[in-house]
Amino acid sequence: MDVYNPANNQKIGEVKEFTEEEVAGTIDRLGAGFPGWSARRPASRGMVLYRAAETIRADVHRLASILTAEQGKPLAEARNEILGAASVFEYYASIAGTVGGSTVPKSDYGYAFTSKSPLGVCGAIIPWNMPALIMAWKVAPAVVTGNSIVVKPAETTPFTNIEIAGILHSSGLPDDVLAVVTGGGETTGAAIARNRDVRHISFTGSVETGEKISKMVDAGRVRLTLELGGSDPMIVCGDADLDRAVAGAVAGRFYNCGQICTAVKRLFVADSVADGFIGRLKAATESLRVGDGAAEGTDIGPLNSIGGLQRIEEMVEDSIGSAKVLTGGLRPDGPGNFYAPTLITGLEPDSRLLTEEVFGPVLPIVRFGDLDEAVDMANSTRFGLGASIWTNDMRNASKAIDSVRSGILWVNRHSRIPPEVPFGGVAGSGIGRENGPNSLDGYMVEKTVIVSP
Repeated sequence: MDVYNPANNQKIGEVKEFTEEEVAGTIDRLGAGFPGWSARRPASRGMVLYRAAETIRADVHRLASILTAEQGKPLAEARNEILGAASVFEYYASIAGTVGGSTVPKSDYGYAFTSKSPLGVCGAIIPWNMPALIMAWKVAPAVVTGNSIVVKPAETTPFTNIEIAGILHSSGLPDDVLAVVTGGGETTGAAIARNRDVRHISFTGSVETGEKISKMVDAGRVRLTLELGGSDPMIVCGDADLDRAVAGAVAGRFYNCGQICTAVKRLFVADSVADGFIGRLKAATESLRVGDGAAEGTDIGPLNSIGGLQRIEEMVEDSIGSAKVLTGGLRPDGPGNFYAPTLITGLEPDSRLLTEEVFGPVLPIVRFGDLDEAVDMANSTRFGLGASIWTNDMRNASKAIDSVRSGILWVNRHSRIPPEVPFGGVAGSGIGRENGPNSLDGYMVEKTVIVSP
């Protein structure tokens, strides 16, 4: 399978496509390696992650160059993502000693305690938008709890995942505990989902693919963690710090060319401040520099694929009628999958830009009269991943906390997700949680033991 640089669509390398039989053989090998790895002390397993994090930090510039070449994001963003992956490994290493069960106070029935043991072979299917970080989210809790894991990178971004796997192996993770299998979702990915020896599958990607995976697996046998995207609302109240909110909207929408599940995808602004806010946002958006992510000073790189670029173009074209494009709305001249950062107002409520996930640098803006109206519009989607409210009034923040349907809600910021906090969605955005201490439970089975006197 050929891999291309999205900034110029030139081939940068190739990887093999694993067949179902080869995937099955890999899973058998991981199953054979599982007992030895699970027998090691959790702290010993955690030290492997510590060593890997040290190597990743020391090698950040080389890894970032690989990530930018295959994914397209600016080097500064690539470095941030690589360092974020290192932070995830460090976090799970730091809580390795908490892996275990609990005790119950003695009562008339005797003593009781719980023990926890790893599941076995797990599967991780990685998206192309944040391949390093999301690989760390899935691999770290799996291996620190004693499981083995097979990783399938996205077709367009395999090399970053292969490099990180190599670092984990050189840091002491046995070859028969972690394996990377490359290939397409319908072939290699499906082979993982259908394999009856895989006990947990963690997938990040589209709703459609998540639904396919759900139908492939045996629900009584396989645990599923599905993060299926979002259409995150950002609500700017009349009392908000507008300069801070403008900066948050620019970063929240245009980081990684808008290709983040928790990116700001719908912007709701109070009528009382809308004119001034939109004017500042337009100026800030037009100051962004679009170009090759490897070039110095680039703010926004290309979309990762031609298909993604074409979908953004179609969504904008379908929505233009009564709507007004304030800036952008076009593909710059020249090679590469570039699209100008775009702001649009005056959209109909059923516009695709408001009802579907917009995975690119396009931000629809909608005015609202009161917060109840903003909350209703924020919830008018099948998704429920992230959301943010920008206000200096705690009553507004409390209303959003109680009423906005989302798995995570930020107040006066958007998108940052430290590894210590749980992350996941509700409604159409998926099931399960990644990150935080409770994520370890998804990779272990609990047994209760009662000892009578």
